[in-house]
Amino acid sequence: MKRKVFDLRLWPRVARGTHTVTHIPGFVIVDFTAHEVVSTKDVPFGERTIRILDQGYRWVRVHPTGGGEGVMGDAQTVMLNPSGGPEQLYVDIHAGEGLGEDGLPWHDDLYLDVIADWQPGWRVTETHVIDADELEEAVQIGQVTPELAEAAWAHARKVEEELRAGTYGPLGVLRRYLEDPYT
Repeated sequence: MKRKVFDLRLWPRVARGTHTVTHIPGFVIVDFTAHEVVSTKDVPFGERTIRILDQGYRWVRVHPTGGGEGVMGDAQTVMLNPSGGPEQLYVDIHAGEGLGEDGLPWHDDLYLDVIADWQPGWRVTETHVIDADELEEAVQIGQVTPELAEAAWAHARKVEEELRAGTYGPLGVLRRYLEDPYT
């Protein structure tokens, strides 16, 4: 596993951006807007390719704060285009999370991610679990146990089901934040 901190301030793809951190009960929200982009980012999504980073794009991370080390969980990021329309929802599956001394969220990455697309009204229309090859490689080299990999798959499938059913709790937190950013 690798520990990742959600901090895009020094991201080489972005020459200039703004970054805010908002703490609410049970979550920390990191809101990053890319004002000047050095390198755009396009990613596959099912049968198509979507742009998730360009000038004016905004990445909003909703990260839980109650899990702690060694607790299976997830954290979501939405990529919004300059007009505020969602391009992709990205959910990291992890084996522990918390906040650093700087107040930024970290997680122990389990490689699997769930990506989702949705229509107006926050209805998820398509999901995919990605990066299974990275998890398999981590198992093969002993960074992740087979049991932990199996638990990661079960958690990813649960997140997919909740997204499709409209019951994924952090999506509601994200929606409330985007509609009224806890100011």
